[in-house]
Amino acid sequence: MILSEALHSASHTLSVAGIDDASIEAEILLCYVLGISKTQLYAQPEKSLTSTEVSNLQHLIQRRLLREPMAYILKRCEFYDAEFYIDRRVLIPRPETELLVEKAIEFAHRPSPSGKQFTIADVGTGSGAIAISLSLALPQAKIYAIDISASALQVASMSCQHYKLNGRVTLLHGNILEPLPKPVDMIVANLPYIKNCELKTLSPEIINFEPMIALSGGEDGLDNIRSLLVQTPEKIHPKGCLLLEIGQGQDKAVTTAINSYLPQASVELFPDLSGINRVAKVAL
Repeated sequence: MILSEALHSASHTLSVAGIDDASIEAEILLCYVLGISKTQLYAQPEKSLTSTEVSNLQHLIQRRLLREPMAYILKRCEFYDAEFYIDRRVLIPRPETELLVEKAIEFAHRPSPSGKQFTIADVGTGSGAIAISLSLALPQAKIYAIDISASALQVASMSCQHYKLNGRVTLLHGNILEPLPKPVDMIVANLPYIKNCELKTLSPEIINFEPMIALSGGEDGLDNIRSLLVQTPEKIHPKGCLLLEIGQGQDKAVTTAINSYLPQASVELFPDLSGINRVAKVAL
């Protein structure tokens, strides 16, 4: 089998199975198997594949036909201009979460409310994409990356080592803010916020492969957010900032919860590129 035939076959197989962007995914899988760039893929259409390469490609296509996400197949995901190691122990970073990082960087460019080194807590760090992106953008900041899942922290550790962030990002195992050793200037959180009743409506790629602990937010989706709001006053400096990613249609309920638990705080909402209020900024 030659390259052009393999590409056509893979694209057709994925398309027939109803995979979105089948041709793009076929290109990615073929490049991954052969260890070549997209340019090389189209520059050598007559190049023959070995039997091992054909077998490896077919294996990956079968995994995709079972709806396994591409990020898990490739063991990597791009987020905020960086690449992260990803496997099934962690949620796959979403593009809309980049807004959370942008708003965090904006606030961190101000002087530290504590008057010392700017400190940040990333709650529910998962793959570490948020914490590491912040550390790369804010090299002088001290960042605590917290997760209740020890296996998720193992994944985050791999990307921390890759970017040589020892000493700048500290991984902490525990629930919400409990393991945080001292108050910080900013808390950033992308916690599970999907309602239990909505879980069954998720795509096979999500519900069959991504960790449930990173998805389920309880009956109304706000269980974890409420727990965070309860713990926040003791874990943040005066005039600090809390940034929350929220789900579609949760803006009013989240604002009500914030006003209830943090009555002195002001709340500002920011929409993502789809116009959905995605980030709640809580100024204390």
